[in-house]
Amino acid sequence: MHISEFHYDLPDELIAQHPLEHREDSRMLVLDRQKRSWLDSAFVNLPDYLRSNDVLVLNNTRVFPARLPARRDPTGGHVELLLVRETEPLVWEALIRPGSRLKKGALLQFEVSSLKAEIVDEPGKEIRLLKFNSKQSLEAALERIGEMPLPPYIKRPRHASDEDRERYQTVFASQSGAIAAPTAGLHFTSEVIEKIKERGTTVVEITLHVGYGTFEPVRVEHVEQHSVRPELFEISPEVADEINARKTSGGHVVAVGTTTTRALESAINSVGLVEAIRGNASLTITPGYQFRVIDALLTNFHLPGSSLILLVSAFAGRELTLDAYRHAVDSRYRFYSYGDCMLII
Repeated sequence: MHISEFHYDLPDELIAQHPLEHREDSRMLVLDRQKRSWLDSAFVNLPDYLRSNDVLVLNNTRVFPARLPARRDPTGGHVELLLVRETEPLVWEALIRPGSRLKKGALLQFEVSSLKAEIVDEPGKEIRLLKFNSKQSLEAALERIGEMPLPPYIKRPRHASDEDRERYQTVFASQSGAIAAPTAGLHFTSEVIEKIKERGTTVVEITLHVGYGTFEPVRVEHVEQHSVRPELFEISPEVADEINARKTSGGHVVAVGTTTTRALESAINSVGLVEAIRGNASLTITPGYQFRVIDALLTNFHLPGSSLILLVSAFAGRELTLDAYRHAVDSRYRFYSYGDCMLII
């Protein structure tokens, strides 16, 4: 399938620039795959779509302040880093703007005077490798000078508001390591989670650290050739057992987000059970993929031609997905990270 088949028109004013005052006030488009229909609803109605023997799976990754301003030493030229992944202690993969031409051995200086970094690979690659030289905890330095890595479609100064440190984070975030939020989880509050549990639905948590692979542009014409970079994930034995028990007893596995979906589908074994695992999710989901774990998906609205809309189209069908997206545009839903959501059943 050609990537152009996964595009839709979106007015800029529908791209949410700020979170709603209250997380749970988002709208929710409910998409029924069997009936090939949809209806307009609200996120607070999510518990009504869950059953007592279902299991709701959350991604508890926590976004760290991965965006860093820096200057070249000794010229003083400004650069910006987006830390992507730590490959070994103090050695990181990073997107550097501008940075593809920085020579091996180039030095970067940060606002914390004791923090420096050296480029340790040859120029020419999009993602560079650098090594920090820090006399204090790198984590502490990031908390002091780092900024939340808001997506580029949020057109406002990234350092202008402290609200992002709270709101670009789920209320259940606990495992630091993501460079982007699992945005379907942003709608939840503790009160909504309690209402879900009161219905008898089990709520469990897994971890997938959202990395560059999730939002890396699709650069191939034919979607079957696209490959999403690996992302670190973990599913505990207790959670794997709970998911398998609910699944085998006829309950539905409801994934909150595409990242949760990728982790669960990456953990399936040869006999169709979810395994306890810690490793890298390397699965790329495109139309034609046969889902083996999830039965329903809560997700935000995604960029045209992205790997995420490919995953959603694989689950709901391309035509139905794009028809629903066009309805969401016509109905003035809010799109992307701080936007509204879609429940696919």
